[in-house]
Amino acid sequence: MRSVDFASHLFLNEMRLNVLFFGLLKDVRQTASEQLTVADGSTVASVLAHYQTYFDGPTLQSIAVAVNRQYVKADHPLVDGDEVALLPPVSGGSQSIVSNGFEQRAQLTRLPIDAERVVAGIKAGEDGAVVVFDGIVRNNTRGRATQYLEYEAYEDMALAQMQKLAVRARDLFPVRDIALIHRLGHLEVGETSVLIVVASAHRAAAFDACRWLIDTLKREVPIWKKEVFADGAVWAAGEPFPEHIAAHQS
Repeated sequence: MRSVDFASHLFLNEMRLNVLFFGLLKDVRQTASEQLTVADGSTVASVLAHYQTYFDGPTLQSIAVAVNRQYVKADHPLVDGDEVALLPPVSGGSQSIVSNGFEQRAQLTRLPIDAERVVAGIKAGEDGAVVVFDGIVRNNTRGRATQYLEYEAYEDMALAQMQKLAVRARDLFPVRDIALIHRLGHLEVGETSVLIVVASAHRAAAFDACRWLIDTLKREVPIWKKEVFADGAVWAAGEPFPEHIAAHQS
C-alpha cells in the first residue's frame, strides 16, 4: 500500500484516507490502494482533484466514488479514516450457492456456478414460471479471439449492492424468490459468469424482473471484467453510471 501526502505541510489539521482503485484505474495507478493525506474538512471533490495528475479528465468524469462502501457525490464530506473507492464504469462472497432464506441468495463465488442446482433449489409448488439468465464467457469480442476472462470486484460493496438489487426487484415485480450469483477470478470460455434465477407465479413478472436485474447489475454493481486475448488484454468498457450514482453531476 502506498502513502501519499497531499500538500500535508500546508495543513495543521489533516485526515488520512484509504483510497482504493479497481479495474483500469488500478492498472494506471499501478496499485490497488494507497494512503492519502488531505486537509480536515475536505470532500470527495478534493480527492478527485488530487488524482487529476494521474487520470485524464474523461476518466474522472465517468467514475463513481464510494465512501465506506456507499455511493456518494463529489460534495460528500470526508472524515479521518474513511475508505474512498474510485470506481470505473462497471462491466460486469460465500461459496454456498443455494441456501435457505432470501437474503442469502445474492452471492459472489470463485467456484464454478452450478446452474442446475440453483434452479432446482429455488423452485416451489406455488411457482408457475422460473426464468433463468445464464451469462457465459464467449470465445470472441469484436472479432478478437478470447482466451479467458478475469473478473474482480469491490467485494463487500458488490455483495451488498446485489442484495439490495434482489430486494428492489421483489418490491418492483410480483415475484416470489430470486437467486443472483456472480463469479469472480479466472473464467474459461463457456463458463458461467453471472446467473440470475427468478421464480414467480406468472411468467411475465419473472421475465421482467430477470431483465431488470441483469441490466441494473451491469450499471450499478462494482464488478469489472478484463478480457484476455492472444495479442493483449483490456478492461471491458462499461456503461456510464446512472446519474444518481456518478460522482459528478452530468
